Amino acid sequence: MNNRIRVPQVRCISDAGEQIGILATGEALKLALSKDLDLVEISPNANPPVCRIMNFGKFRYEESRRDKLARKHQVRVELKEMKFHANVEDHDYCTKMHHIREFLKTGCRVKTSLLFRGRENEHREMGYSLFTRLIKDCADIGAPEMGPRLFGHNLVMLLHPQHLAKTGGASAASAKPPAPAPRPTSAPDLRTSTQIWNG
Repeated sequence: MNNRIRVPQVRCISDAGEQIGILATGEALKLALSKDLDLVEISPNANPPVCRIMNFGKFRYEESRRDKLARKHQVRVELKEMKFHANVEDHDYCTKMHHIREFLKTGCRVKTSLLFRGRENEHREMGYSLFTRLIKDCADIGAPEMGPRLFGHNLVMLLHPQHLAKTGGASAASAKPPAPAPRPTSAPDLRTSTQIWNG
């Protein structure tokens, strides 16, 4: 910028955005200073480099405002986590399920995890059944981003919120949750479940 520009000549653009042409760097700088503005190098790799006459302080201020507005309007998706036990009681399940629904309503993604301990590892189908039930209970407001997957002794699933526009707008967000799905009486075919949720 200004005296820091070391090349002998530049392609100059006016403060109105008009092409002035190729000028000696000193001449372009004098032109900028005569308007009480700055000569700013905007394309240093061009041949010759391109410079623009502008109010650099104002430019930086407006750029900073644009960045702040962009950050303000960025959608920040928060990740919540809910932990289950394989032998969770219906009351505890319903409580956790309602918390998960509230998280999804507010636009949060939800990670659900279930740790198999001891002999529970011999009955991992209980965990898959539990998460299948949870998916059904939250189907009107959320969907699996990652279906049930086993990581060591941990069964993990990731739910993301449905767009309100696809579920009836604000009325969907304020709708009463459905009655909890009944506890499965038999274990699902794990191979089929894997094909569905990992697809």
